[in-house]
Amino acid sequence: HEREHDREISELIAKHEEEMETVRAELNKEQQHLLDELRQQMAAAHKAEIEQAQLQSQTLHSLELEALRLSLNNMHTSQLELTQSNLTKEKETALVELREMLNDKRAQEVAILQSRHQMEWEKNKQQCLKEKEDL
Repeated sequence: HEREHDREISELIAKHEEEMETVRAELNKEQQHLLDELRQQMAAAHKAEIEQAQLQSQTLHSLELEALRLSLNNMHTSQLELTQSNLTKEKETALVELREMLNDKRAQEVAILQSRHQMEWEKNKQQCLKEKEDL
């Protein structure tokens, strides 16, 4: 009876060890499956983070380019306004100089005409006095 009992215990131990191996194998398989899923999830999360970082980088780059474009546009506008102001000043200066030159020329022409008029008047006066004497 004791041998029978030892044999049953041995069988139970063997069966238990067999079941334990089966459970270990299933646990290892399940653990591997969970690890694979976790790796896939981590890879997907990593990929999403990289894509998000790239998108943020592109957005930042676009914003920087837009800021540079606006800055350049403002600089260009300021330069155009300055150039326009300088051209307006030069035009005004040239007009003042031209006006002065024309006034000077007119004054000279008036002086010449007055001189001619005076000479003509003197000539006519002399001629008139000569004719008077002749008469």
